[in-house]
Amino acid sequence: MHSVKEKVSNAAAGGKEHVDILKAKAEEKAEKAVARTREEKRIAEEVRKAKEAEAKMELHQAKARHAAETLQSKQSHLIGHHHAVGVHQGQQNPVVGSTIPTTATVAPTYPLGGYPPTSHGHI
Repeated sequence: MHSVKEKVSNAAAGGKEHVDILKAKAEEKAEKAVARTREEKRIAEEVRKAKEAEAKMELHQAKARHAAETLQSKQSHLIGHHHAVGVHQGQQNPVVGSTIPTTATVAPTYPLGGYPPTSHGHI
């Protein structure tokens, strides 16, 4: 489930992409108006296509960044409240399901026989 902040950030990034594409189309139209040869017009079209692709790439990068920020905040929330398995105050959080170097055993995968603990009994 996406957080509200992530949804709003993605919507803003989508709006920016739309503006960038419209700007690229307007620039193409202006360049085609002053172009004298077919090659110049084709170059203007290719530049527009490149700018549109760049705008789409930036949108996808922004969405990935927003998803990573949401995941990081969720993980820091769990670590901040010591819901992680086997973590005591002052210890570092081992990566769940990884080999613990001091004992050479595999840490149990999370959740242990159920769902992660919820705050205040809400799902």
